[in-house]
Amino acid sequence: MGSGEPSGRDVLARSVRGQARRVALGAGFGCVHQLGEALVPVLIGVVIDQAVAGRDAGRLLLWLAVLAVLYVCLSWSFRLGARSGERAAEEAAHTLRLAVVRRVLDPRGGAEAGLLPGELANVATEDAKRVGAVNMALMSGIWAVAGIAVSAVALLVTSVPLGLIVLLGTPVLLWLGHLLSKPLERRSEAEQDRAAHASGVAADLVAGLRVLKGLGAERAAVERYRRTSRVSLAATLRAARAESWQTGLVLALTGGFIALIALVGGRLALEGALSLGQLVSAVGLALFLLGPLETFAWVNAELAQGRASAARIAGVLSAAPAVRGGEDAVPEPVRGALRLRGVRLGGPDGVDLELPAGLLTGIAVTDPAGAEALLRCLGRESDPETGSVELDGVPLTRLDPAALRASVLVAAHDAALFGGSLAANVTPGDEAAATGPDPLTERVLAAARVDEVARSLPHGTATEVGEGGRSLSGGQRQRVLLARALRTEAPVLVLHDPTTAVDAVTEARIAEGLREIRRGRTTVVVTNSPALLAVTDRVVLLDGGRIGAQGTHEQLVRTDAIYRTAVLA
Repeated sequence: MGSGEPSGRDVLARSVRGQARRVALGAGFGCVHQLGEALVPVLIGVVIDQAVAGRDAGRLLLWLAVLAVLYVCLSWSFRLGARSGERAAEEAAHTLRLAVVRRVLDPRGGAEAGLLPGELANVATEDAKRVGAVNMALMSGIWAVAGIAVSAVALLVTSVPLGLIVLLGTPVLLWLGHLLSKPLERRSEAEQDRAAHASGVAADLVAGLRVLKGLGAERAAVERYRRTSRVSLAATLRAARAESWQTGLVLALTGGFIALIALVGGRLALEGALSLGQLVSAVGLALFLLGPLETFAWVNAELAQGRASAARIAGVLSAAPAVRGGEDAVPEPVRGALRLRGVRLGGPDGVDLELPAGLLTGIAVTDPAGAEALLRCLGRESDPETGSVELDGVPLTRLDPAALRASVLVAAHDAALFGGSLAANVTPGDEAAATGPDPLTERVLAAARVDEVARSLPHGTATEVGEGGRSLSGGQRQRVLLARALRTEAPVLVLHDPTTAVDAVTEARIAEGLREIRRGRTTVVVTNSPALLAVTDRVVLLDGGRIGAQGTHEQLVRTDAIYRTAVLA
């Protein structure tokens, strides 16, 4: 991040301040609206006492005009207040979505630990929306407080006993409503957890649909999702029951409170302490109180759900990074020499390995776990338990992860394609190249034999590949992924099994294209493919987490039985 670019925390702080201003503005308009709402029954009582009872047509018209003006003010104050509240809620949700995405994309990683991609998507959407809605709930709560306060004052002016009932009874109702919201908060958190997990399972099943069909495992996959969905449904029903109980009990308490006010007001009217107009005003104010008190019930439910969602978002934002430290810039120019010093890759001993700059090195493995550990270390997805990895003599732990990955690109074999055209997938982020292949793009398309794929598509490189590239075959997707990796022109490129789904003839041609386009730049290919290993300058055999043999492909095929078994079996 540049020195002049604001940090994510600064952006979040500015957004929170802006939302607070909008909530305050909306609360102001809402208070005006509540004042007007409370004045309506008061004015109706005045109309009854001064115009209807006295049969004064002039006064009646005057007070009706006052009521008309009051309703115009009510309409505009509600619109402006609701607009400010909704905008604050939507901006809060948007800001939280950006914060979650920023944390997930942080080069130091760690946010996705223990979570499926669908769960992260649920946190960034549904949970962010619920937390954003807290702004509207807070503003509505302020409106409700203002409405109750205005009603209490009006009732005190009309009758001290009625005013005292409101002033003393409202805090009790609010406290009871808060207690009733506790079960909802707990069950809402469980509901969101189960719903997020179900979304994650569904996303995984859809992503692996072809594989599942190939294995004939559709029935087992459907049954797995059915079990997960049932658990999610049960959690949702428990949360819905808790919300219905909370709402019902609060409404019952509120109804009893309103009935008490009406009962006392009726007794006072019978005793002559209140006029007819004042009784109508008192009953109207009591009925008006039903709105603010119901709002408190809704606010309590929103806050309970918002707290549960906020805890889930906080869990993502506060997740410990997978790798720590590293602020130095990558040394310029990048020669591309990699070295492992005593790095444990699943074996009993540390691995010492040099990957010279400018060479195409193949790494064959007898244990896929060793390959995965090596790739995580080179891409700095995790730091080795022992030893260190160096780039041009500098430990990776000292380098800024974002700058490091711009210089050392680890292209996983199971990387995803994006919805869009074939060209846009090869040149993500480069809109000019995505609209028409430039010379560099044409070279990488030819090297990865994606030009052959493009010729078989109805619109060439402009053809839409569908979500995740599902309109392409497995081999076609691999070629597009390889082209995308080559298009970056990274000083150091690490490829993992880039041709497992490609036929032998195409694989041999891709191997030659890879060697030619990466000539003079550091390239590491982790694979057991004889066609790819044959074009490398040097091959290293990683056997059980330790270095087993080194040499050219031809030498190792002739002299090392373990290598022959791993590569040719």
